[in-house]
Amino acid sequence: MLEFKNVTKRYDGKTAVKNLNLNIKKGEFVCFIGPSGCGKTTTMKMVNRLIGISGGDILVEGKNIKEQDAVELRRSIGYVIQQIGLMPHMTIKENIVLVGTLLKWSKEKKDQRARELLKLVDLPEEYLNKYPHELSGGQQQRIGVLRALAANPPLILMDEPFGALDPITRDSLQDEFKKLQKELGKTIVFVTHDMDEALKLGDRIVIMKDGEVVQADTPDEILRNPANEFVEEFLGKDRLIQGRPDVTTVEQIMENKPITVPVGTTLRDAISIMRDKHVDSLLVVDSANVLKGFIDIESINLNHKKAKVVDEIMEEGIYTVSHHSLLRDTIHKILRRGAKYAPVVDDNQRLVGIVTRATLANLVYDTIWGDGTELEELTQAAE
Repeated sequence: MLEFKNVTKRYDGKTAVKNLNLNIKKGEFVCFIGPSGCGKTTTMKMVNRLIGISGGDILVEGKNIKEQDAVELRRSIGYVIQQIGLMPHMTIKENIVLVGTLLKWSKEKKDQRARELLKLVDLPEEYLNKYPHELSGGQQQRIGVLRALAANPPLILMDEPFGALDPITRDSLQDEFKKLQKELGKTIVFVTHDMDEALKLGDRIVIMKDGEVVQADTPDEILRNPANEFVEEFLGKDRLIQGRPDVTTVEQIMENKPITVPVGTTLRDAISIMRDKHVDSLLVVDSANVLKGFIDIESINLNHKKAKVVDEIMEEGIYTVSHHSLLRDTIHKILRRGAKYAPVVDDNQRLVGIVTRATLANLVYDTIWGDGTELEELTQAAE
């Protein structure tokens, strides 16, 4: 889909990218990462000819980009940057279909495409008539992504698109975009300086140093078998998966039977279940086991006089993780949010398990001490 053949870029005698050879498959999400000045952004900008190539060739769907009109090439490739670049005087709809306007789409086609895309990120249709300043940073970045998708390009380039967002909004957008990419099957070239982001999003990670590729492989392979000391240091010694390479996803460590109550359960019955199970909160599910929300002792105490069933007082905005989420991402999110637990759901939002802080604490203990042999050896050595 995207191929680099001996690609080189020189600036005033200095080589920024050296003989890059890489083949990116259709539908693949590839993250480029490395220290500042390593050549990752230069590599990406050569793809849509924002930066010229000094040597070698880049092929997009088998066509050499040198042989294509630069303007037409850029219109055929999605491009998302950190600064977003929404036009402040244009409505959200006009921003989304900006490329369509340049391609002279009809009003009907632009209206339909804008509505279609807005649904992908669960924003209400009335947002189409708002202006960028009326949206939050996370919402604006969603619109920036939609604009890149408007002309349905097979390839999208993204240059640190979530770098300016707060950690929680960033987590949410990463999850949303990864899911969107899988659904749409787009090929993504994603530049980041954040290793956690690369490990979370990338099907493959390309680690660069001094204009050269040091290692290009899947996240798990890089974590298990770093190519050299530079990669080890760049990854960081504290990544949990290095201690437990056999544990990579939430599904492997989650508790399979979280304590739940169905919608319609009376508060009296909910209190009784809490007492019997020795818990201070309950997850609320419907008849299909789809997670609807949660209740806790505090919400019951505040509302027991005016509410009779759990549906009336449950909180719906509960933070969840997917059963195939990477464990390292879930750990970071739980700690960042100060959450005591995270319900685990499948692709249809059905509750399949729960990850608690106690579960994570046990895993960390096992990572440090293993089966107890190491602890015993340390004890004997101390004696």
